[in-house]
Amino acid sequence: MSEAADRRAAIFLEGITYLRAILVPVIMWLVLIGDETEHAYAIGGWLFAFAAITDFFDGFLARRWKKVTILGNFLDTTADKLLVSGVLVALVAVGRASPWIAFIIVGRELLILGLRGVVAAGGEVMKPSIWGKLKANVQFIAITLAILRLGEPIGDLYLDQWAMLGAAVVTIGSGFEYLKRFAGAIPRSARAAKK
Repeated sequence: MSEAADRRAAIFLEGITYLRAILVPVIMWLVLIGDETEHAYAIGGWLFAFAAITDFFDGFLARRWKKVTILGNFLDTTADKLLVSGVLVALVAVGRASPWIAFIIVGRELLILGLRGVVAAGGEVMKPSIWGKLKANVQFIAITLAILRLGEPIGDLYLDQWAMLGAAVVTIGSGFEYLKRFAGAIPRSARAAKK
């Protein structure tokens, strides 16, 4: 790639990430007015699904164009966490998500965000794992289903509620995997801070 093409690629990838962050309050608003406004849930659900898909294409194009950077990873991760956490808060407010499941998901994100800072302070890079990618995909699916709330209950719960339970389990598993993998970074970071 030429220097101009490199710059255009970087601007395009950053634009996708910023678009995902900008969509968060829009989707939250649509969820919050969903009970009073026709089609608000449908539009919010499709916008959320679009935002989730941009996450996949953003990462795919960054790897293909060899534009994976520390800043890009940080912005991408931050946009994902804003998207998931913000929309979950809105879903809890309208009674479409359990506060406990939202707590597990948001709490895990905050925990891993703190761990990422500790790892970075020790001079290491916290690369995503297959568990992290699985967690993101399951959360995206569960949240999309919760916004749209399709069909009748299956047993005692709607499909989206079953999906949320699955997302909570995968989220816990992903959190433990990251903690296990980077537990050694905490003492190293503490030693580095004392120097």
